[in-house]
Amino acid sequence: MSRELEVVISTKVTKKTHFSHPEHELELKNYQKPYCCDGCKEQGYGPRYRCELCDFDLHKECMFPSLTTSHEFFQGSTFKFFNQTPAKCSKRNCKENERCCDACGMDINGFVYHCEEKGWDLHPCCRNLEKEIEMDGVNFQLCNKVSKKCSFCKKKKLPNGVQGWSYVSKSDNYHFHVYCTMKMVVESWKNWPKDNNCLALENLELPVLQANSFGSGGKGGKFLRIVMAILRSIVAVLLGDPTLIILSTAIELLPLP
Repeated sequence: MSRELEVVISTKVTKKTHFSHPEHELELKNYQKPYCCDGCKEQGYGPRYRCELCDFDLHKECMFPSLTTSHEFFQGSTFKFFNQTPAKCSKRNCKENERCCDACGMDINGFVYHCEEKGWDLHPCCRNLEKEIEMDGVNFQLCNKVSKKCSFCKKKKLPNGVQGWSYVSKSDNYHFHVYCTMKMVVESWKNWPKDNNCLALENLELPVLQANSFGSGGKGGKFLRIVMAILRSIVAVLLGDPTLIILSTAIELLPLP
């Protein structure tokens, strides 16, 4: 990995061993490119705990998991941390063992917070999704139930039938599945050359969103830019780098030349 890509994020580099990789210490790095977390098996970006020798990476949330956690959408439920997907069946490749995150709707393939009583599952990063995001007067609320279709996929439920969580505008005019928002970014990354070192969130295009969907003129264009900043903020949390929220917001809300 090129040294030019590394960003100094602390004068004191953090090193620590982890139960999932006891062979070597993992060192806190910040490379401005995507990676796959070897804990939860989900996409990551920016800061990660890494072993260069073994090409092993962990989200901060996977490096320092809580033994238990809870979420307001699941009142009275306790989630325990598991380093592998809880199995319902002892047979390998049994479909009963397939699980999905109840937040983003994507498959559970590694580290997970699981409610044994109710069967709920949350990816480590998904539990950090903000309940409310507000930028320049535009407000989006995180909801576990919606009454309208997603502005991306034009459906209420996800392809796998999971309800999933959505961000809904205060005006109730715009709904975005967390699942669709993340899939959009992953698909955008696929269109970049593999050796490209500038896969920053601020460079990502949002082809599904068209300016005419948000009205015409200056107000419509401004609202579109705010929505784009909000979507990037959602993805920043899912990728394990909430600090990108500040960066993506600043870039999108800069005055147009």
